[in-house]
Amino acid sequence: MNTLDLTNIGSDTICAVSTPSGCGGIAVIRVSGPQALDIVQRCWQGKPLANMATHTVHLGNVVDGSGEVLDQAVLTVFKAPNSFTGEDVVELACHGSTWIQQQVIQTLIDAGCRHATAGEFTRRAFANGRMDLSQAEAVADVIEAQSRAAHHVAMNQMRGRYSDELRGLREKLLHFVSLIELELDFSEEDVTFADRGEVTALAREIHTLISRLADSYRDGNAIRNGMPVAIVGQTNAGKSTLLNALLGDDRALVSNIHGTTRDTIEDTVIMGGTLFRFIDTAGIRQSSDTVEQMGIQRTWQAIDKANVVLWVVDVTSADISMAHDIIARCEGKRLIVVLNKIDLDDDVATMSELNELLPECTPVVTISAKSDSDVEALRTLIVENAALPEVDSDAVIVTNARHYQALTRARAAIARAIDGLESGLTGDLLDQDTRECLHWLGEITGEITTDNILSEIFTHFCIGK
Repeated sequence: MNTLDLTNIGSDTICAVSTPSGCGGIAVIRVSGPQALDIVQRCWQGKPLANMATHTVHLGNVVDGSGEVLDQAVLTVFKAPNSFTGEDVVELACHGSTWIQQQVIQTLIDAGCRHATAGEFTRRAFANGRMDLSQAEAVADVIEAQSRAAHHVAMNQMRGRYSDELRGLREKLLHFVSLIELELDFSEEDVTFADRGEVTALAREIHTLISRLADSYRDGNAIRNGMPVAIVGQTNAGKSTLLNALLGDDRALVSNIHGTTRDTIEDTVIMGGTLFRFIDTAGIRQSSDTVEQMGIQRTWQAIDKANVVLWVVDVTSADISMAHDIIARCEGKRLIVVLNKIDLDDDVATMSELNELLPECTPVVTISAKSDSDVEALRTLIVENAALPEVDSDAVIVTNARHYQALTRARAAIARAIDGLESGLTGDLLDQDTRECLHWLGEITGEITTDNILSEIFTHFCIGK
C-alpha cells in the first residue's frame, strides 16, 4: 500500500457555503487557498484585506463583477498557517437568502475560485498537517452527533486525545522494532541487546493497549449510532404499543389482531444523554405463515444485534411457552422483563413460573404501555442497563468501523509476534509482524493511506466542511 502524494492539494482556491442549505437568518461562505485574499478583495467594499490582521472581523459590502452591492456582510480573515485548513481563509457571513448565497458563490467563482467538493476544506487541513486523519474524521462526527455522549466522544477525538493514544502506541512499537532490528544487525556476532522476556513483556503491553481500544468499539458504536434495544415477545403482548410509548409518538401500527407486526420497525430517542435505537419486532410464536416466519426470523436476528432486550410479557395471558427460546437467545445480553397490561390485570403472582426460569438478577418491571403507567420507570431502567462508559474529557472510545478494523488487524499482528517470541522465531519474521502492526496503526492516523481511502472518507462529508 503506497503513501498518497498530497503535494498538489491546495494549489487552487475553493469556496462553498458552510452553513446548511436553504433559507436562514445568516449563511457563511468559506473561501480557502493561496489566492483567497486577492479573490475576495475583488468582491469586497470595505477595509483592504491585505491590511487586516489575522483572526479579525470586519463589516462591508459584497459586490458582483459590475460593482452592484449584493449584500452587507461580515468578513472574517484567517491568515496561513493559523487557519482551519492551514491556508489563507476568508469567511463571509451574509444574509441567508438562497438567492444571495447563489450570487455570492457565483461572483467568487467568476473572480477565480473553484467550488469545493465534499469535505475538501477538512481534507486540506489534513494535507497541511493541521490534523491527522482520525481527527479529520471526527469533524464529521461532531457535526452529526445526536447525543451528549456522541458529542463528547467526537470532540475528544477531534482535539487529539485519540491521536495521543495512538502516538504512544507507535512509540512503543518503534522501540520494539528497534530492539528486534538491532538483534538482526548483530546476529552473526551473537550479540543480544535485549532479553527476550523483556521484549515479550513489551509486546504484551502493546497487545493490551490495542485490545482496550478495539474492545471499546462495541460501546463506541452504540454511542455514535444509537444503543440497539430489541423489543421482543409473543404476539399481542403490547410490543408496538410500548415502542410508541417510549418514543412518545404513534410510530408503529397497533392492533388486537395477533401477528400484526411482520417486520422490524426502528426509531431513535435520546434518554439520559444517550441515543437509543429501539427495534420493534414480529411476535414470536409457532406459525405456518411463510411471511410471518420470515418476520420471526428477523426478530431473532434483532436480538443477536441488540445490546439490550426488552422482553414484553402479557400478564393477562401468562403465556410463557416461548420463554426457554427467548432466554437462551438473550444469553450475554442485558435482558429486561417487561410485564405489560397491568391496567387489565394487576395480579402478577401467576408469573412465579417465569421468575424461576429467569437468570439471576434479571430486572423485572410492571407497566401499562397503553396508559403510559410506569413507562418512565422503564426508561430509567433501560438507561441504567445500557451500562455505557462515562464519557469525559479523558475518555478514548473507538466509534469508527474503519478504525476498529485496523485495530483488530494490528492486534492480530502483534499477537503473532508474541507467539513468535515465545516459540523462538527468528528476528526477521518478528520484524515483519511488528511492521505490519505499525502499518495498521498508521492507517488510522493517515501516516499510511491511499487516495481511495481518502476519497471514501471525505466524500461522506458535507460540502463546505
